Amino acid sequence: MDLKTYTTGIQHIGIPTNDIEKTIAFYQKLGFEIALQTVNEEADEKVAFLELETLVIETYENKAAKMESGSIDHVAINVKDIEEVYRYIEAEKMNTTKDTIHFLPFWDNGVRFFTIEGPNKEKVEFSQYL
Repeated sequence: MDLKTYTTGIQHIGIPTNDIEKTIAFYQKLGFEIALQTVNEEADEKVAFLELETLVIETYENKAAKMESGSIDHVAINVKDIEEVYRYIEAEKMNTTKDTIHFLPFWDNGVRFFTIEGPNKEKVEFSQYL
């Protein structure tokens, strides 16, 4: 399987925050617009997706942001078929986090996603809009 068949590029970059309103205001000054603002009830976090052309930042108020350089939490890759990508990652023994596919009721129909860890401890999320 060629994973490129199932991916369409970067979906978003995840940045945790301790003050979501301050973060939103900062990125709005840079020209970003709020695409979605919601609450992840499972994690009890305020969430905002901010867009500037094709760049999307997911910021979420978890009160645990490290507030230091290197604080981007994850890069999410947009996929067309989360099940197929998950099977590929499992077959390649790349799911060292032992993560499973999760659902969140974001956007119109929700998203399904899972996260693995890269060789530098970076998080790589695979995410499908439903």
